[in-house]
Parts: sequence; structure tokens; C-alpha cells
Amino acid sequence: MVSGPSVVTIGNFDGCHAGHAELIRRARIAADGHSARVVVMSFYPPPAAVLRPGSEPRILTTWDRRAELLRALGADEVIRLEPTNELLGLEPDEFVQQHLVPLSPVRVIEGSDFRFGKHRRGDLGVLRLLGEAFGFEVEEVGKVHATLNDETQIPASSTVIRELVTMGRVRDAQRVLGRHHRVEGVVHQGDRLGRQIGCPTANVICETLPPGDGVYAGTALLPAGQSLPAAISMGTRPTVTGSLERRFEVHILNAPNDGHKLAGLPEYGWRLAVDIHAWLREQIRYDSLDELIEQLKRDCDRTLEIAGQHTKTPTAQ
Repeated sequence: MVSGPSVVTIGNFDGCHAGHAELIRRARIAADGHSARVVVMSFYPPPAAVLRPGSEPRILTTWDRRAELLRALGADEVIRLEPTNELLGLEPDEFVQQHLVPLSPVRVIEGSDFRFGKHRRGDLGVLRLLGEAFGFEVEEVGKVHATLNDETQIPASSTVIRELVTMGRVRDAQRVLGRHHRVEGVVHQGDRLGRQIGCPTANVICETLPPGDGVYAGTALLPAGQSLPAAISMGTRPTVTGSLERRFEVHILNAPNDGHKLAGLPEYGWRLAVDIHAWLREQIRYDSLDELIEQLKRDCDRTLEIAGQHTKTPTAQ
């Protein structure tokens, strides 16, 4: 818990997108004017996981990544609010007394659609009344809009980002996020078909939202901090299997190998993060493995081009 005066903003902050960045920017300005600290209170996991289990949206950021991004945006302190039934059952005044007042807030900064307390009864009007009672100001921040690649302007929101990522529009999602969307998870054993055709992949059980079905170019971020180009497949792999199971598979390019695994890493059980840069193509069923292999080589070449590495993959003769 922080000591001294603070400027506080509360929400989910999933994705830490352009709208969230504006909230923290305004909080930073206010905090500097009051010799205060910026405190971000973030719900994790989303309250819907408790209120409507099974209906909650896929997360865009893990907690560790979210906290890292929020601090990079200007937060001095990031507080995790775990959405228990007890917490979500607090009336607005109870929430303020128990969770805001101990932070000695001089100002609370929120978007126009901010809701809090039991059954979302609290809004900015309620928050202002509570601010008068407990000695803090309330500042409202309007919607922030992002410009997509076709010049369309849309309000920045986690919901919009999920829709764009799910449609494979990862470059547009980048416009709203202010960076590439990152998929994180743990590498598990797959069916090892990739290594049989000269394209070994890491099969990732995704903790954050994977993109829609297709083939993508991206960057793999290895546990030791190394970044390498990666060709990514999301979907059912129609040429090599008749399964309907959708998988997120990552072929890491230019990686040092130790047999069938990456050098310095176990074969399975390690964490992998992948930044998604660009959509390359749809998943297509090919008539033969040879045709698939040739296409995979083209995918790898394109991935290297996007990564700024123009080394060509040898073409089968």
C-alpha cells in the first residue's frame, strides 16, 4: 500500500490500450501538480469470471504483463483487485471507504462510462458525491479514438481490440493498442507432425487471446529475453490432420537447436510470448505435403521480410 497523497484510476485495464494510456497520462499530470503518486487499481481476472462464470472474455494481457505496461505508461503503483463475491458485493460507498480512502486520494480519474459497486450502481455522479464527503476530486476523461489503417476512427476499447484480433486484423489492433498484440502461454507436446516436414513448431496453450484462424508473421520472445522471427499458424491445419481442434503453433526462425528442441530449453513446459505483427494468409488445404512444404517456405520468407531480415529460405528442388 502506498503512503502519502495519490491520484487514482480504477478499471480492468485489459490490453492497456490508447484509452488507458490517456487515463494514466492525465493522472500523471494531476499527480505531478499535487506531489502525489499515480495508483492504478486493476481488476484481475475480469469481474465477469465471478458474476457470470464461463461468459468472461478472453484476456488480452496476463497480470504480469498488464502491471508492466501500466508502470511503463506512468503508474507508480499497480494494485490488483481480485473480484471476489465480497468485493463485488460492496455498495459504492463501502468500496470507496475500504479501497480508495486508505490511498489518501486527492483526485480520481475515470472514463465517462465508469461503473463501480454492487450491481454497478455507482457512476461518476455517485463518485463525485463520495468525493465531496471524503475529500477528493473526480476528473472525467472522454473517449479516445484510434485511427485504423483505412482511416476509420473507432473508440479505443478492449472489446474492439478483441474483435479485431479475432478477425485477424492484427495491424488494426496494433493501432488501438499502440503496440503489437501479444499471445502468451506454455509450450505443450503436440503431435510432432511439424518436425516430420522440416517445420518444427512450439504448440502453445494460450493464456491470452489468440488471433483468428490463419497464418501470421510475428516475433517469438524466449524466456532468456531473446527475440526471433516466428511464422505462426492458428487453426485446424487442414492439410496434415482431419481434426477440428484449433491450435496455436509457432515456428521460430533462426533459433539455435539442440536436436528436436531449442538450445537451452526443455522440450515442453516453458513459457513463450509471441507478438503478432501481420496476417499472411488463410489456412488452406493442399493436395499434397510437398505443396504445403513449399507454401511454408514462402511463409517463412515473408516473415523474415516483415522482420527486416531478407535472408531467403532454401527452396526444395
